[in-house]
Amino acid sequence: MLKRYSIRAFCGAMALCLLPDLSFADAKSPPKSWIDPDTGHRVIRVTDEPGSASLYFNIHAYTPDGKQMIYTTADRGIGVINLSTFTAKPLVKGPVGGGPGAVVVGHKTATVYYFKGLKGDSHYGSLWAANIETGEQRKIADLPRRAGIFSINADETLGAGSYIVGDGEDYNGRQAGQVAPHPTAEEPLDKKTKMSRRLAARLPMVIFTVDLHTGQIKPVFASTDWIDHLQFSPTDPTLLMYAHQGEWQQVEKLWTIRTDGSENKHIDPRIMKMEGSGHQWWDHDGKNIWYDLHIPLGMISFVASYNVENGDRTWFHYAPEESSIHFNRSVDGSLFAGDGSDAPGARWLYLFHPELVKDDRSLGEHLIQPGKFRAERLVNMSKHNYHLEPNVNFTPDGKYVIFRSNMFGPTYVFAVEVSK
Repeated sequence: MLKRYSIRAFCGAMALCLLPDLSFADAKSPPKSWIDPDTGHRVIRVTDEPGSASLYFNIHAYTPDGKQMIYTTADRGIGVINLSTFTAKPLVKGPVGGGPGAVVVGHKTATVYYFKGLKGDSHYGSLWAANIETGEQRKIADLPRRAGIFSINADETLGAGSYIVGDGEDYNGRQAGQVAPHPTAEEPLDKKTKMSRRLAARLPMVIFTVDLHTGQIKPVFASTDWIDHLQFSPTDPTLLMYAHQGEWQQVEKLWTIRTDGSENKHIDPRIMKMEGSGHQWWDHDGKNIWYDLHIPLGMISFVASYNVENGDRTWFHYAPEESSIHFNRSVDGSLFAGDGSDAPGARWLYLFHPELVKDDRSLGEHLIQPGKFRAERLVNMSKHNYHLEPNVNFTPDGKYVIFRSNMFGPTYVFAVEVSK
């Protein structure tokens, strides 16, 4: 992911600031809940197992009834959280996974779909499903070489994934089923270097679907661009979003395509030099794709949307001190959340109240609807190390924002109440 600020010295100074009056010295027994004295919001530690974590911000983690949430366990397995009691239990023993999107919950049934690598050969793996209610597990399909599954469609008939053709080295180490290369003392592969090398490699890739009933694999689209972050629409089973990966200003980022390979469309054409966009997600109703937009990078920032039905666009401006690695939107659309960042003054979890700018008879057609965020701080994150991304998302009922944090040393899953 693109980092827009590099201020480790500032972060070190911020880490000296005190969080709430908690017993941080005892890392073995962090508090179960507290009221953040800087924000007035109650924070709950949801998991007890050090090393447990919530999913990436745009991966569907909730059962269709909104009562349970999937998380990953310390042994790289899968667990289930009851959202009414915030109690957690294991579901699938680890290790599972192998890449982003390797664990995702269906929109139609209480089923979690996950990737399992083949022991002894990281080039091969398979797609599995587990019933969240009964724990029953079943294998769906063996996947192509160097493949991973990223998303499940709305009616749970198809999974979508990608694979690299041949033996070209994946410098970024992100392709599911692949082992990331180890940096050497002579040539350490930092994140920016890995991304630049991976983009320049022009490795041939294929987007494919897998039939969840028959296991049939079907190619959808082939490219030598670096393709990643496949996300099915939560309501349209044939519509898939994907991203061109790389540094944001260097790629034509966001695209949609049909599962039959038709209607391949670039949805965020650049209008300015050094413009960058990314960290995209679908609205709950499948009408809008939201993403982080900078024109140019590091100067003016928006959370922007594209309506897949009519092409309408909305841009909500946010201040530099409210910069977040990821944003998300509540199911009812009334609120946004941000997970903060290393930017000066931005080490907070944020609640954003969107406000549209009133139109006073503007001239022109198909204009962007402007707006701004009114920010409210949710959690003081001065003790959090942002090498770990908090990945905020709202619970389906809108009462909590879920995130992961290492503020006590090990990583745990947390929930913060939206209302004070």
